[in-house]
Amino acid sequence: MAPVIHALEKLGVDFNYVLTGQHHDYNMLHMFVEELRLPVPFASFQLSSSKPASEIGEIMVRLEPILEQVDTRILLIQGDTNSMLASALTAIKVGLPVEHVEAGLRSYDWRMPEEHNRRMVDHVSDVLFAPTERARQNLVEEHVYGRTLVTGNTVVDAVLEYMPYALKSSSIMDSISFPQFCLATFHRAENVDSPQTLADLVDALLQIEYPVVFPVHPRTNARLQEFGLYSKLSASRMVQLLQPAGYFDTLVLLKNCDFVMTDSGGLQEEVTVPTIRKPVIVLRSATERPEAVENGFAQLVGVDKNKIVDRAKQLISKGSDLPDHSPFGDGQTSDRIARFILDELQTTDSKK
Repeated sequence: MAPVIHALEKLGVDFNYVLTGQHHDYNMLHMFVEELRLPVPFASFQLSSSKPASEIGEIMVRLEPILEQVDTRILLIQGDTNSMLASALTAIKVGLPVEHVEAGLRSYDWRMPEEHNRRMVDHVSDVLFAPTERARQNLVEEHVYGRTLVTGNTVVDAVLEYMPYALKSSSIMDSISFPQFCLATFHRAENVDSPQTLADLVDALLQIEYPVVFPVHPRTNARLQEFGLYSKLSASRMVQLLQPAGYFDTLVLLKNCDFVMTDSGGLQEEVTVPTIRKPVIVLRSATERPEAVENGFAQLVGVDKNKIVDRAKQLISKGSDLPDHSPFGDGQTSDRIARFILDELQTTDSKK
């Protein structure tokens, strides 16, 4: 949402933004605000619970008086997190229209909490900013209530906007032990909460026989320790374990790696941006970003370690031929969204 905030600022559209507290590292969250050159948030709060249902309920209780405190005309939300579901439900109950950035993504994998969230949010939104034609078609087929527009994805805008800053300010490459490497990340519950699946992913990293840089998500770290797998990785000369990487460090790692292995949705989009342009092995059986697969950037391999190793070795030996443009946008998405909002507000004012 940072590029959207900047686009609204350029057009002179008044707005307030709220940090809902779903990111439980409060200090890191505010570091991101400074790093992404965002204004001071109108409100922010810390949550007392990390359980999904309690988290959603608490966000709703905390957000309602904030929305009623100012003359809010539109609630703009992005993505598929618990924060987005809680915010959308709160807006409905206080009579505010909801506009959803990154609408229409579908994995058709009901094990994913994000799939629950995005489906519910899309069906209560008044305006849906779909990143691709495929996403728009998903919404048409589901007969959503709101108006749908294809805009591209703000992730592309963010990479293009912040990569120059990241290259200047990040020193992450000074600590990387390898001149060439694969960047690996995995954190999804269905992957790391299963001892067998996590053991297979660890074995895959070791068996590709190629340097791996692995920023370890807190959830993944806890499970690696719990299942006795952490020492297996830390003992390998071919795997470098890192603390969780911030956004700028992640951008620099993506730019400098040879390929990516991940279960992240966002990374599947970021690798397609021309300033990164890297192949990605997706450690999932389904993706809500099929455009990355169709355009040759991503390959779904699931969590079968033999398939992961085979695909990694193919990339190592043969490389990949990738398009020079992203299927997720041209970097102008945020401007389109901001101009739509401005026109909408001006039209509403003229009718009063």
